[in-house]
Amino acid sequence: MINLEPQQFVSWDQPIEMLYACHGRVKNFCRQLSLLPDYLAKNGVNQAVKNDVQQILNYFNIAAPLHHDDEEKDFFPVVAKYDAKTQQTIDELERQHFILHDNWHKLSTQLSELIQDQRDNIDAELITNFIAGYDVHIALEEPLFALGKDCISDAELESMGKVMAARRQL
Repeated sequence: MINLEPQQFVSWDQPIEMLYACHGRVKNFCRQLSLLPDYLAKNGVNQAVKNDVQQILNYFNIAAPLHHDDEEKDFFPVVAKYDAKTQQTIDELERQHFILHDNWHKLSTQLSELIQDQRDNIDAELITNFIAGYDVHIALEEPLFALGKDCISDAELESMGKVMAARRQL
């Protein structure tokens, strides 16, 4: 389970690019998760799997909720200010955040048990539901990122980036 996609190097000075980069990490981790059931069936639980699963747990337990806060508290209100038609999409995305978190809770329980040697497999349906939720979510959300790049001022982006970095105490 190797990460084959190069990491995009961005900073909080480019908050929309950072949102895109977070989606890139989500896609990478979802790709890893999609491989996990077959890998476990063929190879069993080993230290490499535990290391990869721990990285996935860390990302979705810590970074993903912060990313959702970035969107809901900082990005969505600003983009909605420029285009009121986006509010319906924003409402749907915020509803989806609850579903994504619920799907993650179910999946993370099994992943935690896996790395603690309490199980040797993962319910593939949980993985499928989790990935499908993010596939739909990202497809709906990234057009708003593109809109934001076109309409949000540099000063607002700078301010937004500072708030997002502060959320992480950077």
